Amino acid sequence: MADFPIRFGIIGCAEIARKVSRAIQVAPNATVSAVASRSFDKAANFAKANGFPPDTKIYGSYESLLDDPDIDAVYLPLPTGLHLKWAVLTAQKKKHLLTEKPVALSVAEFDQILKACEENGVQIMDGTMWVHNPRTHKMKQFLNDKEKFGQLRTVNSCFTFFADPDFLKNDIRVKPDLDALGALGDAGWYGIRSILWAADYELPKTVTAFRNPVLNEAGVLLECGASLLWADGKIATFHCSFLSNLTMNLTAIGTLGTLHLTDFIIPYQEHQASYTTSTKPGFNELVTGWVQLPSEHTVTVDLPQEACMVREFASLVANIKKNGAQPDKKWPTISRKTQLVLDAVKASMEKGFQPVEIV
Repeated sequence: MADFPIRFGIIGCAEIARKVSRAIQVAPNATVSAVASRSFDKAANFAKANGFPPDTKIYGSYESLLDDPDIDAVYLPLPTGLHLKWAVLTAQKKKHLLTEKPVALSVAEFDQILKACEENGVQIMDGTMWVHNPRTHKMKQFLNDKEKFGQLRTVNSCFTFFADPDFLKNDIRVKPDLDALGALGDAGWYGIRSILWAADYELPKTVTAFRNPVLNEAGVLLECGASLLWADGKIATFHCSFLSNLTMNLTAIGTLGTLHLTDFIIPYQEHQASYTTSTKPGFNELVTGWVQLPSEHTVTVDLPQEACMVREFASLVANIKKNGAQPDKKWPTISRKTQLVLDAVKASMEKGFQPVEIV
């Protein structure tokens, strides 16, 4: 444990908070100091069920936690519809902010959150875990290798899972007043982020939503997708759904090589993760098989990817607190670009599935 670990307060007891609270306790430079719910008993039960330290403070309101002077940073796993209010309040209370994705219901909302963070000198990062996995850094090295991968031409990303009837009826992700973005915000966020990651976060020129998205009776998206086009001819697609078998595929194709993995969001195993690369393959003389077969690469990790995320965030917060550094702009910039594309997908649907230009 670091000499002065960053002290986290958790606002809300959502299911994802179980995973991230464990990550906070596993990360070497962070600790859980407080948890808040709208019910004191719920917060107390959450702390007990997740093995929080005995001295963890329990609050029966979000405001009480934000007023605690001993909290350095807040983890915010609330429904997307509540992000604007509580993220802005968190920043105004000078607490650094690790927020669940999607970061907001729109770029306009996220810009209000960013303004509050900038005015109050606080760090913000979204909770997209896989980008912090050491495997992701290794894969990026391959994509950046001009001799093995060449120039990026195509990215295809897919995240689906088959939700049970209870989920489709009661989960917050299908409620228009809580998570109005539905599958696009919950699963599509990952597809968009993976595409931008592969493209070095260069925004596409246009985004076109696929026709025939599936919505529930309340008008919330259960399944959708889109294509993204860049000025230089690169193209990407993503598909997201609550109605299909669990799939987490990502394929990036260059002029000389291909990267492929089938568990890009959550690795099959916590402490190691694999991916496949192929460079300049061809066929044998009779065209009955391939030569230059794809190779599999396995990366062993010392911390789960969510703990790597917390460690990165806590190190940025510590640099601000101890060294007077300015908040790092990398992570909020990436969040904003992801939200921009998400907004464009929505706009394309509203405009009859026509291409929408990214400005």
